[in-house]
Amino acid sequence: MAEVDRVIAQRLDSGVPLVGEVARYIISAGGKRLRPVLLLLSCGALGYAGVQKYNLAAVVEFIHTATLLHDDVVDESTLRRGRPTANESFGNPASVLVGDFLYSRAFQMMMDANSMRVMQILADATNVIAEGEVLQLMNMHDASLDEEGYLRVIRSKTAKLFEASARLGAVLAESPSAIEIACADYGQALGTAFQVIDDVLDYDGNSTEMGKNLGDDLREGKATLPLILAMQRGNAAQRQTVREAIETGNVDRLSEIVSIVRETGALEATRNAAANEAQRAIDAAMQLPDNAYRQAMVVLASQLLNRRT
Repeated sequence: MAEVDRVIAQRLDSGVPLVGEVARYIISAGGKRLRPVLLLLSCGALGYAGVQKYNLAAVVEFIHTATLLHDDVVDESTLRRGRPTANESFGNPASVLVGDFLYSRAFQMMMDANSMRVMQILADATNVIAEGEVLQLMNMHDASLDEEGYLRVIRSKTAKLFEASARLGAVLAESPSAIEIACADYGQALGTAFQVIDDVLDYDGNSTEMGKNLGDDLREGKATLPLILAMQRGNAAQRQTVREAIETGNVDRLSEIVSIVRETGALEATRNAAANEAQRAIDAAMQLPDNAYRQAMVVLASQLLNRRT
């Protein structure tokens, strides 16, 4: 990861000072760097030791960072990782344009791999993520969204880059098709579990630990899995309360919504859904060669369920 950070710092250089300033602001905020980690772990598990793993790990982090810059503008977010968002600090135009810079820089860096397969995976992933963003926008304030529709969004918007990151390790290692599919399945399942737990924390987290405001999803009118399951399980009055909150984005009754999510068992059911995805990731990882990297992938999937940030 130290080498990945070195590549990131080197490729953030731009002749336009504001570009580097905004990009460094959001990247230096920390974050989990899970997508680069996935790429490095899958490379390690499959025996690839070339330098392209560092380049492509930086690429997936740039793509992810670009989506964050654009997301925060779309969602009108003010807090990320415990400090003001880039759009809050630099304004919406700078955030959008620097996000565009990171996307284009990522595609420049992809060329270094000299692999059409790598280009295809990352281009397809970027396109699917954009579709997922638009799909989520269409679903805003829609209280009729079901679990299938919810999963379609997060598997496009969040899990797709996890999937691509894990798959790239197999591609770099020139692994057989079955192993590449196992890596992709691992990444998709892990990314899905990650987002489901993230949605749990919006109703069961601590804003200081999480570095973002609780209730942000509800404020944006997002029908996430805890709310979908609460409406399925609740009585008529509870369903109506949740439905109105989604449709209006009003968080005045947030504490009541949290109580409904807990009392109906929706929170526990959502955690169980995340656990099922984590197990799916573990099952996929077990198809890879038995070594310390594979074990780390299994541990990562297991520990994901206990995260608080």
